[in-house]
Amino acid sequence: MSATEIMDELPKLSPRERRRILDRILELDNEAELLKERRHLADEAFRMLDALEAEAN
Repeated sequence: MSATEIMDELPKLSPRERRRILDRILELDNEAELLKERRHLADEAFRMLDALEAEAN
């Protein structure tokens, strides 16, 4: 289903159904942000490990 199709169907939904959809979208956005933050932390940790290995050699 395309975004356009979804947008066309939204007015047909009840307020409760639209709220459930909004909650899910916000949940997905939050999960994406958490993954982005964790990926950044992991990258920093790998850079530190690389630097430590370089110093040891």
